[in-house]
Amino acid sequence: MIEYAVIYERGETNWGAYVPDLPGCVSIGDTLAEVQENIKEAIELYLEILKEDEKPIPEPSRKVGQVSVNI
Repeated sequence: MIEYAVIYERGETNWGAYVPDLPGCVSIGDTLAEVQENIKEAIELYLEILKEDEKPIPEPSRKVGQVSVNI
């Protein structure tokens, strides 16, 4: 099992997601839940293609967190 950081962004009409450690691994969806499922499938396909091409699987190098501040 491997975990990659995923960035989710809400657009005007849908959601987008990308994986900083996997260049070009992106997805969209109408809802957050949909884009979460779509990006999981995109990551699996991305890694499958790397394996088929006998290329190394990138190690995760990023962590994502949230910080609460008073305003």
